[in-house]
Amino acid sequence: MIHRTGKRAKHSTRVYTATVVSQNDSASKHAVEQNGAPEQNTLPAAEIDIGAWMENRAKYIPLRLQLRERRMLRLLEAALNVTEYTDHIDNESHTSKAKRVVSQIKELCAILTGLVLACDYKQGQELFADRSFEENEEFYQTVFEIGRRHKIMNPEKMRSAYGKLMYMLSDSMIPEVQEMLGFSCVAPIKTVYNFLEERKGLGVLHEDIIVLATHEIIPEGKSRPQIQQEIKRKERAIEQLSRKYQSKYLSADEIRHCLYSIGDNNAYLRENRDPCEKMLRYLEEYFHPTRPENETYALGIAAGADGHRLSHDHETQYIYVKQTLKLWREILNNMFMLWTLADQDMLSTNNPYRLAHTGQGLHRIQPCPAVSREMHRTLYKAQKKAGKWVGSSVIHLGDKNVPNALMFIDKYNQVSRILNPICLALDKVEEITKHEGGKRYLENKFGGVAQCRKYILADFFRGAFDGSGADNFYDAGSCIDGRLTSAWNWCSQVEQKPYFPVFLLTGFVGFDGGGWN
Repeated sequence: MIHRTGKRAKHSTRVYTATVVSQNDSASKHAVEQNGAPEQNTLPAAEIDIGAWMENRAKYIPLRLQLRERRMLRLLEAALNVTEYTDHIDNESHTSKAKRVVSQIKELCAILTGLVLACDYKQGQELFADRSFEENEEFYQTVFEIGRRHKIMNPEKMRSAYGKLMYMLSDSMIPEVQEMLGFSCVAPIKTVYNFLEERKGLGVLHEDIIVLATHEIIPEGKSRPQIQQEIKRKERAIEQLSRKYQSKYLSADEIRHCLYSIGDNNAYLRENRDPCEKMLRYLEEYFHPTRPENETYALGIAAGADGHRLSHDHETQYIYVKQTLKLWREILNNMFMLWTLADQDMLSTNNPYRLAHTGQGLHRIQPCPAVSREMHRTLYKAQKKAGKWVGSSVIHLGDKNVPNALMFIDKYNQVSRILNPICLALDKVEEITKHEGGKRYLENKFGGVAQCRKYILADFFRGAFDGSGADNFYDAGSCIDGRLTSAWNWCSQVEQKPYFPVFLLTGFVGFDGGGWN
């Protein structure tokens, strides 16, 4: 045996200072920026209260549907697709409205009952044998809540069925109807926060590593080994949190389910909010804030010329477009919160509606107090950041322009439908030059790839933000909602644009995803 000798007992120590940033910490910082961290993310990482930020977000993030719930969702969609609820309710009839509503709700519940029996006879027997509608109140509440939760997480789904569902549930909350019906159809939407709070697991949200466990892995510009490394790092973070916080109240699988639900929200933000970021980068990259490169790329517009309804010079229009895109970004960043508030406004027992012709058909006009408060708060923050605000600050809610909270949500869900196809076309313009014919076309028509992009963007920033799209300035113009109306008006005319062949060559299939004829 060899014995170590030396003067270890006489060794002295000294403090060694060094800044060490772990791989997980750096990845978490990157994920915070990617996932839409709060305004204080410009401060040092140590000053960001990840727990408070994540807890506030989790209050409005719905839980991802389980397999059993997805089965119930299919039954609900099938029942809603065959009902003609609004046709029967929103019309003149000799019977009272309350009676018609009760009749239609019970008819829908009966259809659901039949579908459950047809799909699973044993379960149907257990639920409905010798039981009335009132005794199955919890079942109907669960089914309707699943539909509302699914729609929030997937705005492109249930395009027509969701409107029927919300109008039916809104009617069911009328006190007279509720008394005649004998049961309530509405239950609170299940969120990540409520789920964890009930099971004493809110500590999960206060771990810094949760940002890494829930961020979306984006493959663009990364090698395959780098992507695999990010996936493994994310999986390790999920497993670490699951093992640490599992208890007799909360299983590891339930923790994973919550983390995946937060990850779904991050995917939503990338799909809906990030196109605003991309358009802002295009604006700043290709256009000078105060002086245009030449007349072709000038952003200035004049009322009466080319259908414009506003008069702005280049500098004013630049500010107007930038402010609008930033406001849309803020609204979409808080869309889950706004959707929750819209749900509250529509399903309130003391918030009645009235039927009126709005110029776009018969609509339910209903006040939106909760959504209105949050929208004015968001607008105030945007105006404070901007310093100088161009255009009107009017927010239409509960009037003939935006009749109710459902229409408000549908209106702002269109932002990504408008911007995503444009961003996709601009990103793929360069691919056209891989073919000799496409390269010659771009050079002869526009002068090259950069000029083509700049030409498309200049037309979009002029024509989609010009106050057009309605017969008067109250309905369109520069008000908060009118800005979106102008953008849709530009979309309806895109096939007449000289650059429309470029859109088609890059795979454009329409702004609504339904193909192009």
